Parts: sequence; structure tokens; C-alpha cells
Amino acid sequence: MKVSKLKSLAALGGLGLSAFAPSLYAQAALEEVIVTAQKKAESLQDTPISLTAFSEDRLEVEGISSLGDIGSKVPSLTIEPFPINNATLRIFIRGIGISDAQITQDPPVGIYVDGVYIARSTGTALDVADLQRIEILRGPQGTLYGRNTTGGAINLVTKKPTTEGIEFKQKFTAGNRDLFTSKSTLNLPLSDTIAVKLAAMRTMQDGHIENTGPGGDFGDRDVEGYRVDLRWDITESLAMDFAYDKSDFDYYNTQYQHVRPRTPIAGSQADLVAASQKTTYSNSRQKKVGTVTTFEPSTTDIEGYAFTLTKDFENFQVKYIGAYRELFDKSYADLGGGVPLEPGESPHADNSESKDIFRLDSNEYCGQAAEFVMGPGQCLPLVYPKVNQEQYSHELQISGDLFESRVNYIVGAYYFKEEATEDNGPLHHQLSGPVNVDIPGLSGVIANNVRAVNMLSQIYDIENEAAAVFGQFTWTPNILEDRLHLTFGARHSEDKRSTVKFQEDITVAETTLGPIDVSFVQCGGDPTNGDCRNFNNIPASQDFSNDSFSFVAEYDLTDDINIYAKRVEAYKSGGFNTRDPQQDGNQGPATDGNDYGFGYADGFDAEYVTSYELGIKSELMDRRLRINADVFFSEYEDMQLNFILAGTVADTKVTNAGEAEMFGFEADVTFLATENLLMMLNYAYLDTEVTKATDVNGNDASDEFVFFSAPEHSFTASADYTLLQADWGRTSVNVSVNYMDERNGGSRAENVKNTQLRQYELVNARLSLTDVPFAGGRLAAGLWAKNLLDEEYELTAVDNLPQADRSVIWGEPRTYGIDIFYEY
Repeated sequence: MKVSKLKSLAALGGLGLSAFAPSLYAQAALEEVIVTAQKKAESLQDTPISLTAFSEDRLEVEGISSLGDIGSKVPSLTIEPFPINNATLRIFIRGIGISDAQITQDPPVGIYVDGVYIARSTGTALDVADLQRIEILRGPQGTLYGRNTTGGAINLVTKKPTTEGIEFKQKFTAGNRDLFTSKSTLNLPLSDTIAVKLAAMRTMQDGHIENTGPGGDFGDRDVEGYRVDLRWDITESLAMDFAYDKSDFDYYNTQYQHVRPRTPIAGSQADLVAASQKTTYSNSRQKKVGTVTTFEPSTTDIEGYAFTLTKDFENFQVKYIGAYRELFDKSYADLGGGVPLEPGESPHADNSESKDIFRLDSNEYCGQAAEFVMGPGQCLPLVYPKVNQEQYSHELQISGDLFESRVNYIVGAYYFKEEATEDNGPLHHQLSGPVNVDIPGLSGVIANNVRAVNMLSQIYDIENEAAAVFGQFTWTPNILEDRLHLTFGARHSEDKRSTVKFQEDITVAETTLGPIDVSFVQCGGDPTNGDCRNFNNIPASQDFSNDSFSFVAEYDLTDDINIYAKRVEAYKSGGFNTRDPQQDGNQGPATDGNDYGFGYADGFDAEYVTSYELGIKSELMDRRLRINADVFFSEYEDMQLNFILAGTVADTKVTNAGEAEMFGFEADVTFLATENLLMMLNYAYLDTEVTKATDVNGNDASDEFVFFSAPEHSFTASADYTLLQADWGRTSVNVSVNYMDERNGGSRAENVKNTQLRQYELVNARLSLTDVPFAGGRLAAGLWAKNLLDEEYELTAVDNLPQADRSVIWGEPRTYGIDIFYEY
């Protein structure tokens, strides 16, 4: 039998209370926290990075089981679900992130699981079965982590097997909206040198919005996760780790709720149809909305293998990390957001039924338009946009000491390759409704007799390769009592990207005289150019090369106070925009009437950042008070900005905006006030500005762009208090307040009024009973509530839907439940 040991509770900006750990507060000081942010185990206080680490214990207290749970808990970090795929997360650190999710674009925040880079943000919302730690590295990480870390990096570290003895942990959670979760882990020593660890997780919960139409309810989810870890200490100096994980995520996407009716724009794609007759609008969160057609389920499946081999020599270590992952995603979305059909109405609108139905979905469609492209008696099929992706990577690291440990180093090489297909075909329904015209005396007649149907098919193939060599060296010169440490890092990267696009885009008017192809209305009204939005096997490719450098100077003022100054560089790979309506820059004006001078095949360039940071890491009052803080200034060149074309539903452009600047301040404070009271405060300030951008004509356009999801102020304040400590157990309470300032929901300044997200404060609480002896092990329980005050807050907003100038996805309302743990 093995009783759980006290784990490290301290983390930068916060501690957590383990469900099984005895009271920390009887100790005189905060415990040391070990992190691997620099690819080696070291104290958090010795790591010159603005870093927040969630230990296993704090993950439990905060109710964190996946990346999506930490979005409001770390200042400078915002996490939002991708609106039409809830298994995909949009992650921003210090206001740097990506607003769209495409296989041809990379996010600027790197996600790593046990050192393995996860290329696609699809699937990052999945729960991880058994996390030991999450590390959030704020700011560019261009030398050790490489490309696509201009915003920062997030490390997810899982628990490893141990040969020390059998360990078992079981957790059950039950809560409102039929929440049920089971997490099980079992550690089995197979010999003195081999151990295996098994983990399984299942969680189910209903969404908070009822679908009053046909199909599933918005936000319902059912997740399964499995993981097998094997540890083999082959010799005293050679060890092997193998991991296999599989996750299955079945869910129904959340739904936009509409706030303000649309103000029509003459000639715009979004105003092709009259969409607001049956749409409901509200400034508050609605508990019920409906779909016209059956709301279909979505699925994300992920499977991965990772192999790590570590060999220790006298003065250095060699580590190899190899991994393979594959992803399958099938996501269904309905952006209609109206009310269900009335008796006698048909969603097919085949000219014998109601003409006033508005749809924005990929479900089955029958009628004139379908027969026009499919043949007599045929219907357009239900289509799920699908993503198939596979990636593999290899990394070799050599780390050690030189010159009597005055030089610490890590050098290595990295190779990555991925192939993927995004299949949004065959030709299917996308948008339909009564024609929206403005002809005096005829508008009503035409709208009642003419229906516009837009049909779409898209397929994208990609193949990406990346290779790099890197090194980082830290020198402690024999001066100043060994208190000065100088670090130099460098990375050379080569990046190759290629893609092929297929697209068929057809618009048909259904009339009493029969179907009429009016695709030219999306091509500037030119009847001779009705295929302007079609792509037939259009290839594109780009190569990128980059050298990024970093320099850090650290000085130990005392054994407990360290200051540092750093200069770091990073780059984000360029790519291609699948939602660009133009093949290239020779097609003239885009769908919003502007000539941008570039299209899909032209792609966009890499993004570069140089960042300067001054920081302090300190422990005071006999290590009862921890204060870590930094100020930083970042300069971005060729910054990539995604924006939706005015008057369109899904047409976007990605441009290298030119230059941008960011200034910020971050502080993390942890205070062990008494033996029973622990208080934490994390605060971040951001000041962002796009300083230089030019349009296709060379005119200054810097005022047209803003930073996406960059709140000026954000903070988290929390307190842990031990109510009672006894031989039979311990009772404690945790209360936290998470504040997020207002932030932009888009990159164009002209859209801010409709896409800005208002500020919010979330209060969370937990009452715990822990460390109760039971059946040879330990028992624990916790009552918890998230968003205790039931705050209404917005996760994301758009202004481009045909039925509304402002539509939002609301955050989770009050959620509450109970956890029951057993550990042996």
C-alpha cells in the first residue's frame, strides 16, 4: 500500500490544495516548484520566463482538466472556442493568436504535450486523462521552441509511471446539466525496472442552450479518453518512455445568439437573402433557440504515439523524442439561429412550400436549385466539413555542463512533417432564403416568389515540412560571487508549405419560371464572370527560412531575489487563406469591392517579433511571500491579421499588416499569510497598437486594424483557507475571482462596435474535505461552483451573419457539482 505524498503546491501566481495532501500551512515557507519550460528540470524561480504553472493540486482545486478550462484563470491568456467547431480553441497570449482555424494557417501559440508539438488547434479542447502540470510561457519562445511561438507556448505534462509501488486513483464528479465524470488511473510496477500506467476518462454534460427545433441540443458533449504509459529503466543510465493516447469527442456545437438585426449593405453577399423575419434578438443570454433543419452531432477523434529515449553520461545527457499523431474531425454547424418551423412548413422550400425560410447550414436541401445541379428528383446531400490530419516529428537534444559547471547547455535538431485534407464537399447547401431586393413596389412581390440558394463545395490538401537546429548556452563567469548568469540562444529554421484548392460555388434563383444561375451576383454583377469564385486544382507553395536569437542576463541580488533582462526573437510561418474568394491578385476587386492585390495562391508572409523584457523573481519574509513580475515591450513586423470582408458571410483576407507594438506589465503574487490562509493575485496590463499598415494603393491603413482579443486589464485573485485540521481529515475553502477587461472580437477597427466583448468577472468557489483515512487509502470530497453569481459574459462575437449586425456565443452559466476521490 502506498499513501500519497505531499506534492508541490506552490505555482507562479497561485497554489492549489491537493485532494489528498496534508496541510501545507503548518510549514514556514512556500515549497519550491519544478518546471521544464527550458526543456530541463529547474526551479520556477530560476527560470527567466514570464511563466504560470498549474501543479496537479491546483488543477484539481480549479477544476481544470483541459486547455479550455484555463481561459479566464491566467492574465494575458484568453481562450475561446472556434465558433463553428467547439473541439477547436482560439488561444491568445499577450493578445497574439489566430482568429480563424484553417489547415493552411498555423496558430502563433505553440501547444506541446510531453514535449511533442501539436500542429492543429482542432482537438485542443479535448480533456486529457491524467495531467501532472500545465505551464503557460508568456511571450516569444523562438529559440528553444521555434516557429509559431510569437505569442508564447503551453506545455501539458502528464504523469509518468513509477516502480515504487501500486497506485490507484478514482475520481467521480456529478453536477448540474447531467454532468458526470469518471477518471481512473492505475500504476503497476511490472518489475524493478518496468512500470506501466493506465488512465481512462469519461465525461458527459448537457449544454446550457436548448434546441427547440429538430436534432440535438447546443453544447451537449460526451468525451472518452484513454492513455497507456510505459517506463523502462533499461540500465542505470538509459531509460525509455512510451505513451499511447486516444480521445473520442462527440458533441453538438454551440449556437450564435443574435443581439441586433442587420443593417443592409447594398450589393453585399450577406444581404443576398432576407434573413431576419424569423430571427429572435436579445441582449441577454437565451436559454432556448431553434434550428430549422435537424441539428447534427459532431465528432473529433485523436490518436497519438510518443517515444522518448534518455541516456545519461558523466557530464551530459542525450534525449530523443519521436511522435506520431493523427486527427479526424467532423464538425456540423448551423448558423441560422432562428426559430423552428411552424406546422405545415418545409425546410426544403421546393416552390410548393413556404418561401420565407432562412437557412445557413450544410444539411440536405431539395428543390429547384438542387435539381439544377444534381438532376431531376435529386436533393443536395447532408455534408459534414471533415479534417483528416497526420503528423510526425523527431527531436534530438543534448544537454549538459562544461568547464566545471560554469556553462550549462542544450543543443538539438528538430524535424516535423504533416499532411492533411479539409473536405467540405461534395456540392451542398450553404445559404438560402427569400431574395432581398430594394425595388419600390416590387420588393415584396419578388421576395415572395424568388428564393436564392447558394451551394458550395471545397477541398484543400496540404503538406508541410519544417526542420531546425538550435542551441542555448548559459555561462556563470567567475566574478561577482557567481551571481551573474548570461544566456545566449539561437535557432535556424527551414519551413516548406504547399497546398491545393478545389472549390465550386454556385448561386441559383428559384422562381415560378424555373431555376436561374445567378452566380455572377457574387462576382461584381458581371454576367460574363460567374465562375470568379471557383477554384479548379489551384496549387500554391512557399518556402521560409529564419534565424532567431535570444540573450538573457540574470543577476542574483540575494539567494531569494533574482532579476533578469532579455531580448528574444521569434517567427510565425506564413501560409495560405482558404477563405480568400480570389485565386490571385489579378482578379481585381474582391467581394467587398476593394482591390487588395493578392489572393489565395499568393498566400501571406511570415510574421516576426522582437521582444524586450525586464523581470524579477523573489521570495521574501522567509519564503512566505513570492513576488514575480515583469515589464515587456514587443515589436512585430509583417504581422498577420485575419479579417472578414464587409458584407460577406465567410470571405476573409489575411494580410501582413506591417508593424505593431505592444507594452505590458505582469505580476504574480503568492502570500502565505498565516498557517491557514494562502492568498494569490495575478495581474496583467496590455497596451497594443498597429503602428504601420498600407493598403494595395500604398496608403496608410494603420487606423483600420486593431489587436484581436487583447484585454487592457485582467487579473485573478484567490484565497485558500483551512477551516479545520484534525486526525480524521481537513476541511478547507477556496474562493477565486477572475476578471477580464473588454476586448476586441475582430481585427478591423470599423467592426469593433459590433464585435467588442464586454468585461466580466467570474466568481468560483470550492469547499473541500480531504485526507480522510478509508479502506487503507485516502478519501476526499469537494463541493464546487463555477461562475457562482451566474454572470452573463460573451466568449466571441461576429458581425457578418445575414440576420444580425451582432451575434455572440455566451459563456457557461452557473455550474456546480461534487467531486469524490479515492486514492490508494
